[in-house]
Amino acid sequence: MKRIITFLFATGLSGLLATGCQEEYKTYSEGEYVMFPDSVSLNMVLENQEYFPVPVSTTLACDYDRTFGVEVIDQGSTAIEGLHYRLASNTITIPAGKRSTEVLVHGNYENFEPSDTLQFTLKLVMPEQLKWDLYQDQTRVRMLKGCTFHIEDFTGWCVVTSNFLQSYPGVENTSVQRLIYSEQDPADPTTIILHDWLFTGYDVKISFDAEDLSLPLVSMPGDQILSDELSVFGQINGDNKILVTNSPNYYSFFDTCAGNVKLWSYVYVYDMGTPVGTVGTFYNIMEWVSDEEADRLVREDGMQKHGGPANE
Repeated sequence: MKRIITFLFATGLSGLLATGCQEEYKTYSEGEYVMFPDSVSLNMVLENQEYFPVPVSTTLACDYDRTFGVEVIDQGSTAIEGLHYRLASNTITIPAGKRSTEVLVHGNYENFEPSDTLQFTLKLVMPEQLKWDLYQDQTRVRMLKGCTFHIEDFTGWCVVTSNFLQSYPGVENTSVQRLIYSEQDPADPTTIILHDWLFTGYDVKISFDAEDLSLPLVSMPGDQILSDELSVFGQINGDNKILVTNSPNYYSFFDTCAGNVKLWSYVYVYDMGTPVGTVGTFYNIMEWVSDEEADRLVREDGMQKHGGPANE
């Protein structure tokens, strides 16, 4: 509803303002409001990031600078000022002729745990007549740790947990988990190769989209061979190839801080290019571990390494 109101207000009022403050920079008091445009501001705290912005808007552009105070409301906060974050300033200025500015917040990256979602509340300190009932003079700032993406963090030994193996273990799997080896695709810096992913002798690839770390998506190119049909199904229904790609119905994500991928896969069978049937959609978790942890899993948990270097 707020988005609809925003659009109607912006389109309906823009014509009025265009002949007033915006073009001639006249000063208006009637209908002048200052606000946080969103009641919640979700932000990634990144390594080497100086500040992230929390936007502030006003309905009118005036011919003078307008300065307001900003205060932190401690009630309901899980983030501690000075430990998890600090404000660049406790005032903001909307420059003459402008309708927006930003509260700049520095997130202390080193003090965030990978699983943290911390929050605090900002409040604008301004005259009462500038407050608008449709919006708020407060916003809740939520902060997530966003680790820098390095594809090397998704290479090496990896524990795969797949509910496909629960339904279709084939002749070799006795568990829903496998310990496999991955490496960067030499032809694509955003792609890795998962050797012997769910079945020995069958490698698959997944690609990372790290353009926006607030939406860290992974994809699996289509028509990759998961396994042969006979050793998994006990019969051949198509051309003896089980094919796999990422599910179009669910998002698949990677987590740079935790070093894992959560992939929804879509499994299907073709016969000479003609669809034979859908096997289903399956959830897969891949967690990267150190060489030492991989050795421990073999030694103590009885896991077997798949697809690793020849000397492993």
